[in-house]
Amino acid sequence: MALKIGSVAPEFSLASTSGETFSLSEIKGKVCVLYFYPKDFTPGCTKQACSFRDQFAELRGLEVPVFGISRDSVDTHLKFKEQHGLPFDLLADEDGTVAKLYEARMPLIGVTKRVTYLIDGDGKIAAAHDELFGDESHVREMIKALG
Repeated sequence: MALKIGSVAPEFSLASTSGETFSLSEIKGKVCVLYFYPKDFTPGCTKQACSFRDQFAELRGLEVPVFGISRDSVDTHLKFKEQHGLPFDLLADEDGTVAKLYEARMPLIGVTKRVTYLIDGDGKIAAAHDELFGDESHVREMIKALG
């Protein structure tokens, strides 16, 4: 179950493939997409990342930054980003704390779920898509929510 539409997006700071620490508060006043996924280099996660890559021009045209979040390290993220030509940053939630804040962690086993959020300029959840096997549906749902 994803966070409710209209609820405040929890603040967080994570290491980024940009080489710096990313904090959600840095982009306050802007709309953004956060997508949580289980693991770099797995088939479903690769398909999901590539669907965001392939639709990135449309999101960039709308001035909507995208950030992918999983429990992988920054080093693993950098390899994944390079191998697949991802034009957006990946954030390392190695202990799963942020996934838990965003209700994107499977209870008991602690694996990150596939959940995507559109966060509005006021820092609230504007849209959420929670579908484990709908790898490519996440970007479509966010673009639809922006339309």
